Amino acid sequence: MTVKLSLLAICMGLFVAIINLAGLLAPEQMTTVARKFPRNVVFGYILMAIGLIWFIYNVNIESLADFEPMKKYLRALFIAIALGTCIFVSDFLAVRGLAIVMLLLGKLIVDSARWVDTDWRLVMVVWAYILIVAGMWLTISPWRLRDWIEWDTANPKRMRLFSAARFAFGLLVAILGFVVF
Repeated sequence: MTVKLSLLAICMGLFVAIINLAGLLAPEQMTTVARKFPRNVVFGYILMAIGLIWFIYNVNIESLADFEPMKKYLRALFIAIALGTCIFVSDFLAVRGLAIVMLLLGKLIVDSARWVDTDWRLVMVVWAYILIVAGMWLTISPWRLRDWIEWDTANPKRMRLFSAARFAFGLLVAILGFVVF
C-alpha cells in the first residue's frame, strides 16, 4: 500500500504540530495526559487493533507466491498474538501498540517516498527510519517511553522547549507536503 507522499506529509505534519501545540499552550495539562499514556489500556486496545488490522492488510496484499498458501495461517497466528498480548501482556499495552503502529508507519513512509524525485523526501525517509528504530526499541523495552516522557515533562520549560521543536518539525513536514511533494 502506498499513499501520495504529499498527503502523508500533510497529515503526519499537522498531527504532530497539533499535538505539540497543546504542549506549548498548556504544558501542565499535557504533562498529565502524556504521563498517563504508557499504561492507558484503552489507548492500548485501540493502537493494537489499528496495528493488527493494518498488518493483516499488508499480509493480504503481499503477492509473494511462496506465502500464498500460508496466508490464512499467518492471519490466524497474528490475531492470536495480538489477542494474547492484550490479555496476558497488558502492562504498557499502549506503548506496545504504538510501537507496532510506528513500524507500520515507517514502512508506509518509505514505500510512499520511493518514487518521489526530490531530495526533500529524505526528511520523510529519515523520519521513517527513526520511527522504525524507535518502534523496535519500544517493542523490546516499552518502559523506556515512560522514562522518556518523565524526562521530557520534568518541568514546564522543558515541555515547552521540546514541544516547540516538535511543533516546528510538524509544520516543516506539512509545508513540504503542501509545497514540495
